[in-house]
Amino acid sequence: MGFVVGLTGGIGSGKTTVANRFAAKGIDIVDADIIAREVVAPGSKGLGAIVARFGSPALNQDGSLDRAWLRERVFNHPDDRQWLDNLLHPLIRTRMIQDCATSNAPYCLLVVPLLVENNLMSLANRVLVVDVDKPTQIARTLARDQVSEQQVQSILAAQASRQQRLDVADDVVDNTQTEVELDRQVDALHHMYLTLATQANAGK
Repeated sequence: MGFVVGLTGGIGSGKTTVANRFAAKGIDIVDADIIAREVVAPGSKGLGAIVARFGSPALNQDGSLDRAWLRERVFNHPDDRQWLDNLLHPLIRTRMIQDCATSNAPYCLLVVPLLVENNLMSLANRVLVVDVDKPTQIARTLARDQVSEQQVQSILAAQASRQQRLDVADDVVDNTQTEVELDRQVDALHHMYLTLATQANAGK
């Protein structure tokens, strides 16, 4: 396993913006959201298990997972949510570990929106939190997702608080600054992670 930096942050904090800047420096990005979609793709073990439990209503006409139907189902049935979490979390965790292990970059960035909520800090050598204040989160999410402010508030309430994330952070990117300032922060972190990864590899 190489050197892994876990990147997290609340909704609307700009995790993707920050991750893309690291990717531009040749760093491999392992994205939990992408893996979460892949483990339930048509033909996957995950989708097979979901269909075995819920039947054809869980599928779109093209055979892919009907996410809206499943979201609604688990929202109203806590035991189904528990079953789904027990199915998907180990599949996603295993894939994240595999993908980090096969990275050939100096270090890899593991992007996990719910890193704190799902207590996955142990998968990373360092935790990097993308931090913005709550009004910024709300404004950015409203602009991006075309959802109501009430929906954004309920998502925020379900996520870890800003303080909970900062409490586990080794490093913080303040993403309320200018593009130039964001580049400066990412550059500084990148150089530090290269140094730490070299030291970690030398110690093996």
